[in-house]
Amino acid sequence: MTKDVIALTPLMPDLRTLLAGLYVGGPDLGVDILADGPVIQLRAPDGRPLVCVEAPILVQVPGETARLLGTGTKLPDSPVWWTEARGSTAVAEGGPLAGSFAGRLATVLGGTVWPPEAVSTDVVPLTTDISAVPVPATSVPAVDVLTAKAAVVIQDRPFVAMTSWLTDALRAATADDRALQIVTPPTSRLTLATRTALHGHPNRWVVQDPDGGYYDGLSGAVLHWRGGAFTPVVAENGSASVAQAFTPTSDTGERQLVLSLRTRHPADEDLILGRALETAWQHLTGTPPVGWSTAEPVNLPWNTRQLTDLARSRAPRPTWLVAVGHPDHPAIATVRITRTPAGVEEDVTLTVGYRKDDTPPVQSIEPLAAALTAEHGLTTMLASLRAARGDLTVPPHFETPAVPVSFTLGSTAVGEAGLAHALRPPLDLPPTRLGPSAESALHYPLGDGTHPQAWNVLQRLTEHLGQTAAAHRR
Repeated sequence: MTKDVIALTPLMPDLRTLLAGLYVGGPDLGVDILADGPVIQLRAPDGRPLVCVEAPILVQVPGETARLLGTGTKLPDSPVWWTEARGSTAVAEGGPLAGSFAGRLATVLGGTVWPPEAVSTDVVPLTTDISAVPVPATSVPAVDVLTAKAAVVIQDRPFVAMTSWLTDALRAATADDRALQIVTPPTSRLTLATRTALHGHPNRWVVQDPDGGYYDGLSGAVLHWRGGAFTPVVAENGSASVAQAFTPTSDTGERQLVLSLRTRHPADEDLILGRALETAWQHLTGTPPVGWSTAEPVNLPWNTRQLTDLARSRAPRPTWLVAVGHPDHPAIATVRITRTPAGVEEDVTLTVGYRKDDTPPVQSIEPLAAALTAEHGLTTMLASLRAARGDLTVPPHFETPAVPVSFTLGSTAVGEAGLAHALRPPLDLPPTRLGPSAESALHYPLGDGTHPQAWNVLQRLTEHLGQTAAAHRR
């Protein structure tokens, strides 16, 4: 297990300041630089890691410190340098060393430490018998327990964000065919970026049950540690039980509007990515995104040319990124950019939060679909509405699934399915044609987002379109 401590400073901690801070344990401890520079590690005399420090990042996006660290403590807003340290709790001094390191940075540079109770500037001598501490089985700083089946990360934070620590852990686990399993107390919530990254078996959010044991924070399945991973407890009849703590809470009236869309573009030199997301954001909130990054905290001001340059430099490997909106109107998106034989594709999931008295602008979806079709190479778009937290965090209890509102088929996809057949779906409401008749996209209304039967309607529609497309391919 590790202890996370963050120094938030107005000035950038240079290498000399970082190394001076790492002398909190005295001259007998060693310092290594890992991963070609992004991580500095404080080690015991025999080489066991005590504290890992990530390279400072300049957070230039308003509201990010409060979004990820909570509003219970007075925190500086952007621009601020975020320096994160992880102290190993396999050694009793690990947490105090991380706190003292962050405290020294904040003292020298005039900053703040989170959590505030961790701050110190004291020298922390190493008194633990290091020879009795197991040698870590992994070189990935975020991973606390590594087995043949799982990479386990233990987090005790109010909001578990998809930090660069976790993206590295997920990448390493996936490459080794392991599950990433994040263990938290029941008071923690996930950001939507983390929830998206954990989507799908065998990755899990493992929550410590207040009544003892563990359960899956996304499905509610009671879990136990078996065979080197957290797995569901299965009864003799093969069924899995659901934890009592996962019981649904009452509807607060808050809502989330979710757009899942895909675009496709020719891979030419003039291509600028991110414009479809920017257009959707503008239609739904009245403003563009304010920031983007490849991990949380989101640290860069929104810039479509910069994110295009990043994706181009990584091609043909895919690029994953996250974008956020202004804190006054919660919105977050994840984007996966992929080079395919057909061109460059963007898979976007944009979620916008609404408070109890707000009305999600469902009426804006059709004109948005028309704009995305005409200007941004829309292939498909599913819009849905769900009863969930307006602040876009994910609690460890049951949340009502999203209900489809509409489905849009872009002009290229309509051509693949066949226009005549796509115009006659098994629905009560006919689709709306978007764009010129020769290159029409089709927008299918599915409901108002309150009736789960819309999923059955969507299933019939996709089966109809899929059968038609298959017939045309033959």
